[in-house]
Amino acid sequence: MSEMTAVAVNEKAAEEQYRKGIDAEKHGQDEQAIEAYEMALEANPDHEQAVFRLALLYDRRAEDAKAIELYERLCSSQPVHVNALMNLAILYEDNNHYDEAFRCLAAVLDTYPNHQRARLYMKDVESARGMFYDEDGMMGGSRGIVLEIPITDFELSVRSRNCLKKMNMRTLGDLLKTTEQELLSYKNFGETSLSEIKALLAQKGLRLGQSLEPGEVPVSRRMPVELPENVAPEILSKLVVDMELSVRSRKALQRLNIGTVGELAQRTEQELLACKNFGQTSLNEIKHQLTQYGLSLRKLD
Repeated sequence: MSEMTAVAVNEKAAEEQYRKGIDAEKHGQDEQAIEAYEMALEANPDHEQAVFRLALLYDRRAEDAKAIELYERLCSSQPVHVNALMNLAILYEDNNHYDEAFRCLAAVLDTYPNHQRARLYMKDVESARGMFYDEDGMMGGSRGIVLEIPITDFELSVRSRNCLKKMNMRTLGDLLKTTEQELLSYKNFGETSLSEIKALLAQKGLRLGQSLEPGEVPVSRRMPVELPENVAPEILSKLVVDMELSVRSRKALQRLNIGTVGELAQRTEQELLACKNFGQTSLNEIKHQLTQYGLSLRKLD
């Protein structure tokens, strides 16, 4: 078989696997989609669409390292891959790599100077580059960096890891905003997992619930959603990370453990405004986004 023929065969095989991945995604079969995209890239490492879809799936699963590696692969060549750069910038910002986030957004704006989302995110990133995370009134980078460490960086049992993932707890800082009772109330989370988590925090001089104000009740990670009759279930289950929001607004929703549009619609203006660094601009932005889906924030009873 000639070299040109072999290349053609590989490209065809990669395209077939890519199509299988797309079909699996349409049916909500993310594991099968990931497998198909991986096989597509084995056949043709330069299949850009497969790279992007695979990066997106890893991004949504909070497997940041894998997503970043794939996005970087796309961003290393021309022409500018805007979606990959935007997603990569958000991932970098989430991990406190503000200079890298700035670099990605600058690349977008160099090609598309009027790109609204890039300009909006750039303001947040530029602001964050000159700020330190303040936790419990303590200014300083080292404390904030520890609190932002992903839970996936630690060796935990599969059961503990899966439970925390389903409860949308991704960082050490998230654990400091919950209690033993809340963890134990979750299905399949028992004393063994609790002891494991407490030991993990103790290694860093931390403890469960230490970021809660006196008398403050942790926000439930499993808030029931009442489905409005006039709104399709697929809209209510849409992830808030897929909404067109500024980095500041998106991070505030993450702190509040709001994962879907339906969960967001169950919150009140007062609850959102009580979140750190969440102001009227972010509130207006979220209210505008909800109106696009025929929804609004819950009114106080």
